[in-house]
Amino acid sequence: MNNHADCIFCQIVRGEAPSFSLCQDEQALAFMDIFPVAPGHVLVITREHFENIFEASDDSLRAVAAMSKRLAQAIRTQLAPEGLGVFQLNGAAAGQTVFHYHQHLIPRSGGDSLQLHSRVRGNDGELVALSRKLAAAL
Repeated sequence: MNNHADCIFCQIVRGEAPSFSLCQDEQALAFMDIFPVAPGHVLVITREHFENIFEASDDSLRAVAAMSKRLAQAIRTQLAPEGLGVFQLNGAAAGQTVFHYHQHLIPRSGGDSLQLHSRVRGNDGELVALSRKLAAAL
């Protein structure tokens, strides 16, 4: 499997970096964003390292999409947001900050700004609680 030693998401895939895991399969995995824009902000990534949508295999893209849908349902059921943003960025000019293919699932409320990244680290206790709540709904 193609992965990069210095990629934080590849480190999470290999179990070398901590994460608040939600679910995984042979091609994708999901975990809480540790710099959440909103409570319940989830990342769904490919297990194999692809920098962007242009490099990602069709099978990996399908796996991320299927997992994202399952998690979107769990977010809706457990957190009842007014809306849910599903975002995927390609290249620095588009706002991509981690160059490993991933999707953001961000619960939204009326009046929220269209922010995709935060610089404030989430509270570990809250991230654990949310990850358990969402994982249980899967």
